[in-house]
Amino acid sequence: MSVSVFGTNRTNDYKVGANIPRLSAGTDAAAEIPDGTVIWNLGQHDGSAAEFAASGTSGSKKEFNVPSSALKSSALQSLPAGLNGKTQPELTITYQLNKIPENGVLFSVGILDAYKSVPQMSVFSNHQLSGIIQIAGVSGTESEYSFQKSYELYIPKEQLKLGTNELKLQTVRCLYCSDKEDEYSWWTWDNLRLESLNAPISEPIHGSYTLTGTVVNNKQFYFDEGAVTHLPYVIKWLGMAYSGNVMRTSCASDVGRSCSDMMEYYKVLQDYNMQAVALYLHTGDIKLKADGSLPADAEKKLTDYFEQYSPYFQYYEVDNEPGLFNRSKAVNLAIADWLNKKGKQIAPHLQTVAPGWAYWPSYSEDSCGNQKGTGKECGDPDGWERDPEQRMELEKVTDLTNGHSYGDSYIFSNGGSFTENLKTFTGADNGLGKKMLTTEFGTSDSHLDAYQYGATERTAAVFDRIMRAHIGYADMFVQHAAFFKDFSLFKYGFNLEEHDPATTEIYYTKENEDSRVSIMRRLSLAYATHGAPLTYRVANKDVLADKLVYVRAVDTSTLKSLAGSGATSNKVLVNFVNFESTPQTVSVNVTMPKNGVYEGERFGNGDTYEKARSYVTGKKATPTLTFTETLAPGEAVQYILQPSSEVKPSAPKGFKAAATKGLAVKLNWLEAPGASYELLRADGSGGEMKVIATDVKLTEYTDHNLHEGTLYTYAVRVSGSKLLSDKVQITATGLVPLDRTKWKVSSNVNTVASAPSLAIDGDRRTRWDTGKHQVSGEYFQIDLNGVHEIESIELDSTLSPFDYPRDYVVYISDDAQNWNKLTSGKGTKELTKISFSKVKTRYIKIVQNGAGGNYWSIQELQVYSRE
Repeated sequence: MSVSVFGTNRTNDYKVGANIPRLSAGTDAAAEIPDGTVIWNLGQHDGSAAEFAASGTSGSKKEFNVPSSALKSSALQSLPAGLNGKTQPELTITYQLNKIPENGVLFSVGILDAYKSVPQMSVFSNHQLSGIIQIAGVSGTESEYSFQKSYELYIPKEQLKLGTNELKLQTVRCLYCSDKEDEYSWWTWDNLRLESLNAPISEPIHGSYTLTGTVVNNKQFYFDEGAVTHLPYVIKWLGMAYSGNVMRTSCASDVGRSCSDMMEYYKVLQDYNMQAVALYLHTGDIKLKADGSLPADAEKKLTDYFEQYSPYFQYYEVDNEPGLFNRSKAVNLAIADWLNKKGKQIAPHLQTVAPGWAYWPSYSEDSCGNQKGTGKECGDPDGWERDPEQRMELEKVTDLTNGHSYGDSYIFSNGGSFTENLKTFTGADNGLGKKMLTTEFGTSDSHLDAYQYGATERTAAVFDRIMRAHIGYADMFVQHAAFFKDFSLFKYGFNLEEHDPATTEIYYTKENEDSRVSIMRRLSLAYATHGAPLTYRVANKDVLADKLVYVRAVDTSTLKSLAGSGATSNKVLVNFVNFESTPQTVSVNVTMPKNGVYEGERFGNGDTYEKARSYVTGKKATPTLTFTETLAPGEAVQYILQPSSEVKPSAPKGFKAAATKGLAVKLNWLEAPGASYELLRADGSGGEMKVIATDVKLTEYTDHNLHEGTLYTYAVRVSGSKLLSDKVQITATGLVPLDRTKWKVSSNVNTVASAPSLAIDGDRRTRWDTGKHQVSGEYFQIDLNGVHEIESIELDSTLSPFDYPRDYVVYISDDAQNWNKLTSGKGTKELTKISFSKVKTRYIKIVQNGAGGNYWSIQELQVYSRE
């Protein structure tokens, strides 16, 4: 590998060699930077800051004037070698322009060293914020290898002027940090450079080109209907959609039904112009053939997955945390070999990713989980994942590197995703030796920011810092999971298939602190929104002078289609991010791609999706369109727009009806393009559909004052459209399921192998069963935790359709000692409904008295009442 240094026409002046092995490189998805003409270059890009003065010393000045004539090397002796939050937090560079560059300018800074705190450098051009560069560094990590990188920042012509221009560089504290962080916010630079671009830039590059994403799965493992319906809500709310960002798609081959709706999931990613990094094969099950190749069953699993889904994913991950899961290095190498030979034959666009390194050491009692059998190791050979030389065997045969990290583990001296990669590549003279796709990053509820930085919100600050670190040193990075205990972005613990995605709610790691969702939105909108830059002018420049308020407006239609899926986008994204700790108002005139009326979605603050999202219409562009936003501290706002003439009418999907309290029906549906909805209803199955509600803003509606026993037919449509959703029918009964959260359930059969609680956990994939053929006397008992008036019971065995009770008797009791028979009957395939006259009880016992060749299984049990 080498670092190139360019002259005034961006041709090589010289090269600095680096001790990095030659590796295959991943597809370069970064923004293309056109040729440029140097306006000024301060310092030589030679791996040294010797030409500058030590920052904070008497010889180091806070202002530097670039002369119009040739710059003498002696003049650089007054220029600081970097910035330091405590001793020299600011540098102002003044320079002359006799003509404003039509395509804007590119500022670049070569970083030699920085503290591990992920210092931030704000860049102001004539008092307008051009961007904030996130700087990765290893000082303080005890790493024996250095990390050097050049960061680049686009400055639009609207932030320039004729005559004297001022470029101000400043250190920036984390949003929650005090002046205690200042002494840890420092970096040293190699050179500073500004050049005029000779052609329009493909996007407003912000320090470095990054892609980000998360994982949306149900119950931690399942890519099912619930995951599919929640996916577009999550990626839009997080500000990731339409920009070619990347999601992890890791359904497991050893978890039944985990891939049940994988194709639909991939198609949603394609619709929203998102990439995917796949992980499917469960490598712990693989026993290699004598020649070291994969066995036939493993090849078949991979081949089947690739033949079904490979057009939709762009990356494939060899393995996940091989040390933790006691994986074999030889198996990992065999998978990589298959991917490079057969995988790329099926999917020529494929890029392979090294295993999700967790850098596990040799085995110790508490170090490695998921152990099977008697062999206690952290991989085979034991501890191989911690050894850079053995990791390099995988790095040589994969296109991108990897490295999982949580909290501040990325900078651990042993086992850090950042420091261990430097060990593997023996340093970095312009970023890591390979492009990096981190397939897991995040924080758990127990992680705290280092106390030295003085953060008032330490659980928020540690997530903010780890994501900013990845912006500084990685290329792509995926948050651990959107719904996952302890690491979650959103509230979890329920079945997504039974949940309305519009009611998705932010999970707060700690009360009164910023959420992971807010942080991820803020950084995604600032750094991972891609497309051609749109011209904008800040109308209230004086108010926002020297304020950390960032504006990013792009046209995504210019993005190249994604490899494999061919996905594209047609949205205009307009983002506003307030990095200040006080509210700020920004007013901006954005030049849209064309004249006309625009409409679309706006996402801002809000603890639920419904509160954060609104639909906006009638925004007339001439082609200038004015946006005015008052942003709370740390708030990020995104508009997702397109011309109204290009919005295709569509009927709402996923329309559902359910009985609710008070003889009413609650209706839910998935959102469709439009500002409001109309509800229609007919009596019976063939009556006239009449509008019963208009201007409904949410994706739910409750119809009251219905007639007992009457069948109703419902549909919904977007206001102004004639496209109806699918119709649903429901009979008004007033019966609703009782709350199951405080129930206690028990059985006299198989309670160890199959917990009775699995029948009331809200997940049809789990079940209680007898574990043997049905025999008389088996029972399932329910304590309702209080007396309730009930009228029916429902036993769901849909996924095991023949596991219904052959004969049943239902008993009730007030004390679980004295039982009275309530009703009896025969079960039915898939769903057994047991109805009876209303009765008050606390305890219910369902006794199975039949015999059959199937288990008795209950996937979900409901008790219905009018309460």
